[in-house]
Amino acid sequence: MKKNTICSNWPKYLLQWAVLAAIIFFVSGLATKLIPDATPADPETYCPAGGLQALTTYAVRGSLPCSMSSVQILMGLGLAAAVVLFSKLFCAFICPIGTVEDLLTKLRKALGIKGIHIENGSLADKILSIFKYILLFWIFYSTATASELFCKNLDPYYAVATGFKGEITLWMSIVTVSMVIVGGFIIKRFWCRYICPIGAASNSLKFWLTMLFLAFLWWVLSKLGLELPWWCALAVFCLAGYIMEVFHSRPKLQLLHVIRDEDRCGRTCQSCRKNCPYNIEVTSFGSVVNSVNCTLCGECVAACPSKALKIGFGKTSPRTRIFNYLPVVLTILIGTAAYFGGKSFELPTIDEKWGIEQGMELKTFTVENLKTVKCYGSSMAFKAKMEKVNGVHGVKTYVGSHTVVITYDPARISEAKLSEVVFEPSHFRIWSPDPSKLSELKVVTIRTEKMTSKLDLNYLGLQFRTTGKSIFGLESEYDCPLVVRVYMSPDEQLDEDWFREIVEKKELEMPVHGGGTKVTPVDFEFVRMEKEVGTIGIKEYLERMFDPFTAEFNGEYPSADSTVIIKRVKYYEGQPQYIFEVAEQSYEKPIIKRALPYLSNHVSKEEGVIGLYLKLNRELVPSIQIRFAAPMTAEKIQELITMDTWTITYAKDDVREEPARMKFPEPGISYKYTDE
Repeated sequence: MKKNTICSNWPKYLLQWAVLAAIIFFVSGLATKLIPDATPADPETYCPAGGLQALTTYAVRGSLPCSMSSVQILMGLGLAAAVVLFSKLFCAFICPIGTVEDLLTKLRKALGIKGIHIENGSLADKILSIFKYILLFWIFYSTATASELFCKNLDPYYAVATGFKGEITLWMSIVTVSMVIVGGFIIKRFWCRYICPIGAASNSLKFWLTMLFLAFLWWVLSKLGLELPWWCALAVFCLAGYIMEVFHSRPKLQLLHVIRDEDRCGRTCQSCRKNCPYNIEVTSFGSVVNSVNCTLCGECVAACPSKALKIGFGKTSPRTRIFNYLPVVLTILIGTAAYFGGKSFELPTIDEKWGIEQGMELKTFTVENLKTVKCYGSSMAFKAKMEKVNGVHGVKTYVGSHTVVITYDPARISEAKLSEVVFEPSHFRIWSPDPSKLSELKVVTIRTEKMTSKLDLNYLGLQFRTTGKSIFGLESEYDCPLVVRVYMSPDEQLDEDWFREIVEKKELEMPVHGGGTKVTPVDFEFVRMEKEVGTIGIKEYLERMFDPFTAEFNGEYPSADSTVIIKRVKYYEGQPQYIFEVAEQSYEKPIIKRALPYLSNHVSKEEGVIGLYLKLNRELVPSIQIRFAAPMTAEKIQELITMDTWTITYAKDDVREEPARMKFPEPGISYKYTDE
């Protein structure tokens, strides 16, 4: 009689489906709608694959990619430890791709469709197995060299979880998702067996003694003066893993195995192989089933009609059903330990030193809550800024807690000066005043503490926005305590107690797209409100709050003996020039500003287009202005900007046709350009 493995192996299915349901619940946005204060989920938050890539990057570059969290790193270490000690528990019970592929196999069988069976150890199996090792090398090499998680470009889970809107390469994601669905429907665990790079890494780690020997050999060669590039070690790891999987597929140094009672096993029913996701021929082993592909999922144990199989530490392990549940329990324990362990520490995203000379007595200065330091890129930008400061010799950043540690020479720079250098004066517009109704605004100055980042001013501005008061904008200026100028309607009468209450709110609550509320903890301190109240003209205010954009283009022009590249501003000097203008109040929004480099790239290819600007026009309305001269015309520019696709040049040999990032429903106007 055919056994129902779902009932017999219920802990596995309960954990698998619970993980899949939790992922769907959070990434679909249901969590933000049903759970108070829930924030939109990051699909990569707990992914151990990203953690392993981060560790590789840290070993190679001494830095972490992106906004990698300690939880992810611990998840990666947990995955590796589970493989070395027990088996591929992540593949068996956690990975959503594996769960989907199992469901596809059950669907195919329910429909009565015969799949393709690839025998383990066959020529086809050996050839197909190499692809996951090639992908493993490519992904880890690309991540370590760029300090960005390259796997996001093609990870089918990430693509689906983000609705194909994340940091993906579309064609790669479509290919990999198709492989999961089509391949998994036809061949059991096709992705896991032949494509998955984490499957390749896990199989390599099963031969951990071999890998340790190779690492020791690498160390010996380096001590002998043979300095090989780091990627050679990665290549050796991948190649050794493939060779061991194909030619020695029976690792023996794990603690847990499927144990087979040879006296009970009839060898003829083959229920174990038929139910195994990896087609492992269990009866070809002795008492210990030590296949490299075994994940301890328990499907063979649950399917065995003669109860000849169990999970245990060796053939002398007592026959008890409790041991069959041990892999699930271990998976939960390791995942829980990784989660809470990751919350208790944080690795620096970068840790850079420079210009240190013998005899220097250096100190460190810590700046907390610097929210502009939130990823590898912003960490490197902060480092570049600090390298220009006389007396600073190092930067360490922790993006999870938005903390930086600056190494400095106290003989050349003080902590007070460092605080001033780190601080970035900024402004934040809350509402746009109507120039036809207001000729000037009232300026109130308040003093605050614990606002180290320009993002803090944004958060405070959002706090003011929720009050419904006619407060139009904020501007910060470094001082101790910090100067914050509040621009408001002359009719508003707000006292010191009101400002204290708003500034010292502990949480910022903002609605998010798709429903729900995002709660951001804040911890600002109100010091005082200055007695002096000033005024500012509306035109001056709008200009101070406005962030312009300028892009002026080069051109190739023939000279007497060659082609020269000069600025088009210079080339068209003295010729009649014009401005094509499209005005819209929304053009000052960040989403529009992010699109402007693409628009300027698109129009810059046309002869006669000199530059593209975002400015306030004569009516003080934000406007996109395109400066041009003959042979370009206003009609041609209107046609260019309203195209459904834009031509974007990323590199000399990388020109793409992409959907337009902006719409221009209203036609623009043109007028003669002047230098005023």
